[in-house]
Amino acid sequence: MPACRRLAALLFTGTIVFGGLDAGAQEARSDQIDVQILSTTDLHMNVMDYDYYADKPDPGVGLVRVASLIRKARAEKPNTLLVDAGDLIQGTPMGDYVARVQGLGPGKFQPIIAALNALGYDAAVMGNHEFNFGLDYAVAAEKEAKYPVLAGNVNRVEDGQPLFPAGVILDRDFTDGAGAKHTIRVGVVGVLTPQIVLWDKDKLEGKVTTSDIVEVAAKTARDLKAQGADVVVAVIHSGLSAAPHQKMAENAGVAVAAIPEVDAVVTGHAHRVFPAADYANLPDADIPHGLIHGKPVVMAGFFGDHLGVIDLILSADPKAHGGKGGWTVAAGHAETRPVLTRVNGKATPLVEPDAAVAAIAKDAHQATLDYVRRPVGKSTGRIETYFSFIADQPALDIVSDAQRQYVAKALAGGPYAKLPILSAAAPFKAGGQPGPDYFTDVAAGQISLRNVADLYLYPNIVAAVKVTGAQVRDWLEMGARVFNRVDPAKKEPQMLVNRAVPSFNFDVIDGVTWRVDVTQPPRFGGDGKLAPGDNHRIVDLRYNGQPVKDDDEFIVVTNNYRANGGGNFPGLDGKNIVYSGTETIQEIIADYLRAAGTLVPATNHSWGFVPVTAPVTVLYDTNVKAAALLTQYPNLSDVGPGDPGLELFRVDLSPTALAGQGLGK
Repeated sequence: MPACRRLAALLFTGTIVFGGLDAGAQEARSDQIDVQILSTTDLHMNVMDYDYYADKPDPGVGLVRVASLIRKARAEKPNTLLVDAGDLIQGTPMGDYVARVQGLGPGKFQPIIAALNALGYDAAVMGNHEFNFGLDYAVAAEKEAKYPVLAGNVNRVEDGQPLFPAGVILDRDFTDGAGAKHTIRVGVVGVLTPQIVLWDKDKLEGKVTTSDIVEVAAKTARDLKAQGADVVVAVIHSGLSAAPHQKMAENAGVAVAAIPEVDAVVTGHAHRVFPAADYANLPDADIPHGLIHGKPVVMAGFFGDHLGVIDLILSADPKAHGGKGGWTVAAGHAETRPVLTRVNGKATPLVEPDAAVAAIAKDAHQATLDYVRRPVGKSTGRIETYFSFIADQPALDIVSDAQRQYVAKALAGGPYAKLPILSAAAPFKAGGQPGPDYFTDVAAGQISLRNVADLYLYPNIVAAVKVTGAQVRDWLEMGARVFNRVDPAKKEPQMLVNRAVPSFNFDVIDGVTWRVDVTQPPRFGGDGKLAPGDNHRIVDLRYNGQPVKDDDEFIVVTNNYRANGGGNFPGLDGKNIVYSGTETIQEIIADYLRAAGTLVPATNHSWGFVPVTAPVTVLYDTNVKAAALLTQYPNLSDVGPGDPGLELFRVDLSPTALAGQGLGK
């Protein structure tokens, strides 16, 4: 197996683990204290080990699984703190059910927060998805927590005060190597991505403002140390970036690790694992020992697939706290522990589900199953996302059609009624970092609410923006970042898709047609700024068969996240929104399917590739189940097994192979 595929396999399965106190750490002496900080992040309402979209158990996810790792780690080392780095209450149909159907109040509770209470979490920070159901719901849910909830860089407009505290000091009695007990004062800083005011602008505008992660974390860490904290742990809902820190950056973990008063960092948000080899480019990173700027840093994946573990060795320091004495960190390292591995491509659980957590979620789990199994329509064919980066897909066109119909009715008779209405949708589940099974696959026959949630994962609100032809082209250029550049001079195989770009940032805009020239470099970087060189991947952009001019005007239907700047798409910052709905796109799709009765899946053939004349070998990987659909793609051929759970296909981009790719309905 090539090195890049071996690495990808490790990243998919979470088997890159750096465990044990090795050369980079040390065993605690009798006069030292060994403290471990356990963490979860981005649980996204995965309480149970269950895939509600496929309606079957999934042993690779769930707090119910990672709870077993928590109990095991505590048994090994009793000097333990347990924290969560955010994005708790949204992400599965259980989250939708609790928020939309059950609600909160007397006799009702948020099951995942109840589970964190039962597991004895010591602190948690809010994540950006906590606000998807509205500010009032987020606050009501978090108030059920029996542990401190932190959100130090989110301030209420009404009084300028933090929505939740920026930090807290936890006094804990820990035992040293000789068995003597000592009270250790652990300061915890909690901050999150400031972009919440953009991504959920419709819910938060006029209610809260946000501040820079690093500025708030640094001030809070200093304050905690001044208040007598021996150790300061920053728990941040923010990822890791190799780029130099800029104020209000989304991913600020590296800069937080550089704060002198911070001793360890628990990160999240990015749905990735740290330490891991794919983060080797981070400044001052020691991957084998999980250090950044010499500080232990951990990111425990997502959905409960990993437990994060930071191990700290504390030594008595008579000079601490202005000579009053205290404890300081003498050594430390970080690691992650997966709940599942893959052996010869087969998923192999490493832990059993925790009975206590399962009992807490039992009623909500069953209610969620009843909820998602409600039928909304029928389909004459299969709806899947296995080849989302090869050609336009019915799975996306269903979403686009539903959105466009909804907004067309809303705009009828108004000032924008005569403008062409386009509709943007992305393949949320299309493999990549979430793993080889992360695809939508709806069988022909009855369509239930669970299938709707599978097609559209998030409780986003529909929105529409007014844009020019030039902005439509740039929108598509930004989405085309998902493709690697294909070098015509290269003889060795080249992968078509850059799996580091999330699939939800590959927007397909229905209503226009275009081709992608993958021999060109991307026009934009991940920050939405122009890349060096005048690069153009999007060619032959047309509306109703006619070339789109830069000054043409369109309405594009999308979601509140994208319309308000989510994903850094150029020209989208919330200022050109002409319509904001009140219904979620999931609700709109469900109503669309009910009205259709029986759906006949079809593609609108919006896009294709510019032929490559050079004899290149281009490869595409997707789930092994996709091989059965190969007859639908004449320019593909099966190469054989790829990374565990994946199949490799050769993509023929020659003029002959692409000669028959007609675009448009």
